[in-house]
Amino acid sequence: MTVHRGGAAGRRGASRSGSGRAVGPRIVSLGGGRGLSASLSALRRLTGELTAVVTVADDGGSSGRLRDELGVLPPGDLRKALAALCGDDDWGRTWSDVIQHRFQSNGDLHGHAVGNLLIVALWEKLGDPVRALEYVGRLLGAQGRVLPMSAVPLHIEADVRGLDPADPERVERVFGQAEVAVTPGTIVDFRLLPQDPPAVPEALDAVRAADWVVLGPGSWFTSVLPHLMVPQLRTALVETPARTILTLNLVAQPGETEGFSPQRHLEVFREYCGELEIDFVLADEDAVPDVDELRHAAKRLGAELVLDRVAAPDGTPRHDPELLAAAYDRIFRTHGRIAPWR
Repeated sequence: MTVHRGGAAGRRGASRSGSGRAVGPRIVSLGGGRGLSASLSALRRLTGELTAVVTVADDGGSSGRLRDELGVLPPGDLRKALAALCGDDDWGRTWSDVIQHRFQSNGDLHGHAVGNLLIVALWEKLGDPVRALEYVGRLLGAQGRVLPMSAVPLHIEADVRGLDPADPERVERVFGQAEVAVTPGTIVDFRLLPQDPPAVPEALDAVRAADWVVLGPGSWFTSVLPHLMVPQLRTALVETPARTILTLNLVAQPGETEGFSPQRHLEVFREYCGELEIDFVLADEDAVPDVDELRHAAKRLGAELVLDRVAAPDGTPRHDPELLAAAYDRIFRTHGRIAPWR
């Protein structure tokens, strides 16, 4: 099925009740990094009941330094999610810029993001990662809730083929999200360490209570698939009555998914999703060279393919928040099991 572009559903905020409280479908968005930020920037336009569940395996940059020094969860992807949930008013734009600001110096602060330090300070002060993130969200006026997918910091380890030009079939082990994300070889398998990590209970509750669950876009092996490697979270995704949308990337990611076609992304997802079935696969209509092949790959996941225009009009490989919001809105309104607005 192709859903054609039209209307201005994504250009308005969620409708509001007489009390002024934003209402809408309960939506949970899973991912990490820029991909999750793109999804959240779109979804916050559609509902006042939005929860982000974020990967916690980042080990590079400011996040890596803080987790190594203090033993905390990596705050970077959580910070990016909070920034994406900031409003479009002066307060929201200012706080989004502040928490994303990185110090430039010749000392120990160099490269640290203000938001990372704020989040870690509240973690140390309150001793509760979920409560601390709620405090930050309230300060920012975030239009949604941000939760880590696990309460323990994780690592990603991958088996990669083709790192040695002299022995292209040799499989080697690559450790750490930062390294896996830029690997020049082909990832043949990956895992989280520690294996079978515990999920955050609030994340499980949000998934089970959702009307819609959105996975992707994002780095496939380091932002999207890790959620399927947390057993409790994957079980919640299988058991939830929510409908699920898997949003595809606009292009393959250099290194991590170099050379992947859209259907190859779905084939890899199917290798790790277990009993999870997807209801809809959303892709940009101009980013799909073979619609029939992608439709068949979606069908093997139990999903209906939805094509729409969601890419930024300037030609850069990024999702446009308003176009993506409009695409999500059409899916919610056309295919929801319940009336999408409460």
